[in-house]
Amino acid sequence: MAGTDPVSERGGGTGSSDDLTPTLREPDMSTRHTGSCLCGQVRFAVEGDFQSFFLCHCARCRKGSGSAHAANLFSPSARLVWLSGEERVRTFHVADSRHQRSFCVDCGSGLPGLHRNGTLLMVPAGSLDSPVAIRPNAHIFVASRANWDDHLEDIPRCERLPG
Repeated sequence: MAGTDPVSERGGGTGSSDDLTPTLREPDMSTRHTGSCLCGQVRFAVEGDFQSFFLCHCARCRKGSGSAHAANLFSPSARLVWLSGEERVRTFHVADSRHQRSFCVDCGSGLPGLHRNGTLLMVPAGSLDSPVAIRPNAHIFVASRANWDDHLEDIPRCERLPG
C-alpha cells in the first residue's frame, strides 16, 4: 500500500494484513450500498456484497480514525462508483508500509478505496448511509489496542449527549 507520494488522488483505506482477503467470487450486483462524507461533497455507491468486516486496533488505524479502532468492510468483488465529488478524494500512504487511508479534502471523513493493486475494496463502515447485513467478523490487532480500550462494554451508555 505504500506509494512514492504520501498523498495521491482516489482509492485508499486502512487494511493491514494479507489474511483479510476472502476467496474471490462473482459479485452480487443486486446489492447496493450508498455512502457519503460528513460535509456531503463526496457521495458514492458500492455495488455488490461485503465479504468481511474487521475492527482494527492497530496504531495506524487508531490514528487514522481518531478512535479505539477502525471499522472497515472488505470485498474483492464489489464495485465502487463515485456519484459526486471524486475530485475531492485524496489518499494518504504511510511510507514504507502498505497502509493507506482515503479521505475528503474538505471535511477529512474516511472514504472507500482500492487496495492491493485494485483487487480489494475497503469501505469505512461509518461512511455508509445505508445499513449493512454483515456484522464484524473480528477485532484484529488487539495486542496494539489503546490502554483505555478494555471492558468498554461495562461503561454507561447514553442515548444522547449526557447532561
